[in-house]
Amino acid sequence: MVQLVIFLAILSVLVLVHEWGHYICAKIFGVKVEEFGFGLPPRARKLFTRKGTLFSLNWLPIGGFVKLYGEEYSGGDELLAGDNGRFYDKSARARAVILTAGVIMNFLLGIVLFAAVYSYVGIPVKTDRVRIVEVVADSPAAVVGLVVDERVAEFRFGEKIERISGTTQLVKLVTENAGREIGLLVVGKDGGERGVKVTPRKDPPEGQGALGVVLSNVELTKYPWWQMPLRGAVVGLSEAIAWGRDIASGLGKMVYGLVTGKGVPKDLAGPVGIYQVSGLVIKQGFLATLQFVGVLSVNLAVLNILPFPALDGGRLIFLGVEKVIGKRRKNTVEGYVNTAGMIFLLSVMALITIRDVARLLKIIN
Repeated sequence: MVQLVIFLAILSVLVLVHEWGHYICAKIFGVKVEEFGFGLPPRARKLFTRKGTLFSLNWLPIGGFVKLYGEEYSGGDELLAGDNGRFYDKSARARAVILTAGVIMNFLLGIVLFAAVYSYVGIPVKTDRVRIVEVVADSPAAVVGLVVDERVAEFRFGEKIERISGTTQLVKLVTENAGREIGLLVVGKDGGERGVKVTPRKDPPEGQGALGVVLSNVELTKYPWWQMPLRGAVVGLSEAIAWGRDIASGLGKMVYGLVTGKGVPKDLAGPVGIYQVSGLVIKQGFLATLQFVGVLSVNLAVLNILPFPALDGGRLIFLGVEKVIGKRRKNTVEGYVNTAGMIFLLSVMALITIRDVARLLKIIN
């Protein structure tokens, strides 16, 4: 029950931050916001009214919404002389900024959360030291006693001794000598050295590697306290961009699979899958949860900017059409297209959810 409450709270924060972006930019450009809802309809109660906006509490405790005056308008030329504060009276540029504000807010939230985590734990810095960050159970590395946080300093085979200064170098040497016994000089956290002999596998299980270890030459470094927030923000921006690129790539593969009939990628998760992962992340602590929320926020930003009907990116496409034809347009057609797009998205989400549930039941059984 606690996990469900936390999960719904996380989703609500992400959606409310998104909607807050729309709200703030609408106010800046003089668009009247009729309602800012906490949760989804039906409405439970009216909270208060501020500067012409009704703030409401709704029964479905997931996210929220903003209702802009004139957003659903479908009139003709009289739109040009419309009422003050109507969304579709504004320039295409103003409307584009309002539409993208939610995406920008989610992306900024991801940066802030990543920055907060790195400001606390340290800034990742690339070094010439190769450290073991994970050892797979029953792997050659586990059998000979290699442990997390040991550093691999030397590779030895016969008369050959080579200092290790990078993960790629070590992986190449180990792979080239798969099936043969090699020697490694490892350094513990206390600085003590020891030699181990291990035989890398020729055909390791997928994703495990010849030794069965995860390596890294990145270490977390602490700087003076006054430098940490700025350095954390720089790393947070890089992390958000990297996650955004990976998420966009994954969504591209999903669309390609649907178009070509290959179906949805097996590693793609829906709400149930994300809920399951959230439980594991929450158990790892507050910092891991913050980073997880940052990833979800970037995910939401990338998803919403896609040029697909019913999403912010799809609505931007219609604004582009308006600029091309050089005149205001009725948004009746846009409404139909967005409805069709929403039906398609909900269908895909239902398919992914069914698969998530089936996978979960299989794990339980």
